[in-house]
Amino acid sequence: MIRLFVGLGNPGTEYEGTRHNAGFWWVDAAARARGATLRPETGYHGLVARVNRPGAEPIWLLEPMTYMNLSGKSVAALARFFKITPDEILVVHDELDIEPGQIKVKKGGGSAGHNGLKDITAQLGTPDYWRLRLGIGHPGVRAEVVNWVLRKPAPEQRDAIEQCIETSLRALPLLLDGPMERAVAKLTTKPPQPPKPPKPPKATVPTTEPPPDA
Repeated sequence: MIRLFVGLGNPGTEYEGTRHNAGFWWVDAAARARGATLRPETGYHGLVARVNRPGAEPIWLLEPMTYMNLSGKSVAALARFFKITPDEILVVHDELDIEPGQIKVKKGGGSAGHNGLKDITAQLGTPDYWRLRLGIGHPGVRAEVVNWVLRKPAPEQRDAIEQCIETSLRALPLLLDGPMERAVAKLTTKPPQPPKPPKPPKATVPTTEPPPDA
């Protein structure tokens, strides 16, 4: 069961449409889907929405306003105040190693160089929280990664990411009430398979008529 949904990104209009803000896009969409409004909360260093549920624990939506490298400061502040454990936290972030239009979910693991995840792990004291990884693709050259994540995706890539976000939100009931295994299975997308090449036409063997009787 997830009680805290965190979207990672950078504050400021100059970063709004950049790949590194894909986590913000997800939380914005989740807030719209739940009729919630994100508001600044200085105590939690971010934009926060509380979503009440009849007969169940409320859920929290959070967008840290600390800039990416200090995301853990915001996450830890809210989680500790409301006694939310790491395995009740889902962090949504951009993922270089997955193509746009694909998502993967996992619990724990390393940060793969993602500074937002690094700081969250450091502040929580454990990597054992859930991650929803939104594919943004890789520029192909390691030296270009910083520029890549801080640029806006091409329109077709943005459309693929937005479609992926919309699809993933259908799994919200499973994320809220479990079991997590079913949520993970529903959320994990597979890369599209290339179309099969058409089968070659069957070769025709010419038939020869027997010679007429002499």
